[in-house]
Amino acid sequence: MNAVIPQPRRTARNAATAGPSTTGAWRIDAADAAPGGLAATVHALLAPHLGDRLLPLGAGSAPGTATLALTLDGRAAAGFRTPVGIDPTGSAEPVDESYRLTVGASGIACRAATPTGVFRAATTALHLLATSGDRVPAQELTDAPHHAWRGLLVDPARGHLTPGELRAVIDLAALYKLNVLHLHLTDNEGWRLEIPGVPELTAPAPDGTPRAFYTVDDYRELQAYAAERFVTVVPEIDLPGHCATLREALPGLPAAPAPEGLTGRFPFVPPLDLADPATRKAVATLLADVCRLTDGPFVHIGGDEAVGATEESFVRSIRELRSLVRESGKRPVGWQESSRAGIGPEDIAQFWVDVPMMDLPDTAEELAARPELLAAGQTPEFIAALKAFFAPSDQDLARILDGGGQVLLSPQSHLYLDRAYAPEIVPPGQASTAARLGFPTYRPLGVEHAARWDPASHGIPEEQIAGVEATVFAESVESLDDVTTLLLPRLPSVAAAAWTGRAPDWADHRTRLAHHGRIWEQRGLAYLASTEIDWAEQDRG
Repeated sequence: MNAVIPQPRRTARNAATAGPSTTGAWRIDAADAAPGGLAATVHALLAPHLGDRLLPLGAGSAPGTATLALTLDGRAAAGFRTPVGIDPTGSAEPVDESYRLTVGASGIACRAATPTGVFRAATTALHLLATSGDRVPAQELTDAPHHAWRGLLVDPARGHLTPGELRAVIDLAALYKLNVLHLHLTDNEGWRLEIPGVPELTAPAPDGTPRAFYTVDDYRELQAYAAERFVTVVPEIDLPGHCATLREALPGLPAAPAPEGLTGRFPFVPPLDLADPATRKAVATLLADVCRLTDGPFVHIGGDEAVGATEESFVRSIRELRSLVRESGKRPVGWQESSRAGIGPEDIAQFWVDVPMMDLPDTAEELAARPELLAAGQTPEFIAALKAFFAPSDQDLARILDGGGQVLLSPQSHLYLDRAYAPEIVPPGQASTAARLGFPTYRPLGVEHAARWDPASHGIPEEQIAGVEATVFAESVESLDDVTTLLLPRLPSVAAAAWTGRAPDWADHRTRLAHHGRIWEQRGLAYLASTEIDWAEQDRG
């Protein structure tokens, strides 16, 4: 079958022609105007799947050698409308990512008006080559994205990944036509980016233990690697809350004013007070460095869960953070709570939660039926307090829309892929791994649940949807294998919804996913072999 994910818009089979063999030699031909650097990137992406059958760049076309041709052609996929949302490259008009892919007797031709489109076509070619058995059926595919921003958040602040491991994540994102890597670089557990103006943030711990972080050179090289795969890196410096590491590095910064009668009663690190001159100066220095080091146009300021700050203090902090980012020539993005500081058409707010989405019990009897909550030590009193704290989130989405802001869709209910897998869909051999992965208070669910999410289900006007972004926070993560086990096989479902603008058909999508197990294995990526999917399908061709 055609096991491409996301499913292309149009597929036309050519039963009269025998397609090329996948078992013989393949060469990449970018002589027809496609940039040479693109050929090298595509070659590197294909290498784990074709091995020695992929000839070195520049190799001639010997008899029996199939060709993957990369061609810039402005007429290739004309007629598709411009994607909705925010282009992560910062272009006022989203980049044309449409493409036409033709499979003929002698190989595969990838044609598009832009290098981005040619690369998207090449990832489709990879899917065909890796999942088609001994021969790729002759066909023509035309495709283009629905949403311009299609992202993945990873969390090295809590679960550090080496630069090499992040490159593997970038490759995985690119394979499914995602174009944003959102790096949650700071949190209470860690600060992962070198800040030249504030070296204390990445200095060794008081006992002399070195800290894990990305040097300036690491960060620059990572962005260059991502750009070659048409992925934009968006760094997140999560403030004014989630700031324990900053407070440890710069002791003595005052706490934000707390609501009356509640000073010292919150079991969290107090948020920063950006009305304090020393605090503002330190934050201004570090944000200026982050903006200077970032190639892309966006910097994420965080703004979530500022537990223990007054409304006035929180509003002032968010406005200061936005202003500092804009002064450095970047466009700020914030979590949905940032909308409480005011929001306008120039603002992007990442929607992640409301109280119904939290799926919390209302009674002690309902709590007794939720073993994951009991195991996490939850009580009826704590859950009531949690609901009260998050109650304002029920108005955030309406506030963003009423202010004319842009919504980046990351609903916890479906797109937080740090959710544990339901035990009934976990194969016995992976039970112990699955049991320790996932945020402990989320209800464990299956792969089908994530695949059934529809971007249109929130009733947001399309012109106010900035895009779609999956997240994998790392509270339970210890390795890259843990990250990819949480992502796979769920990430391709989110990527399909982001690219097409709708939920994939589950019956068809689960069959496509079965064929992708081979892709992940060839790339050395761990995944959860959910019993919802017939993985033997990939052996049937």
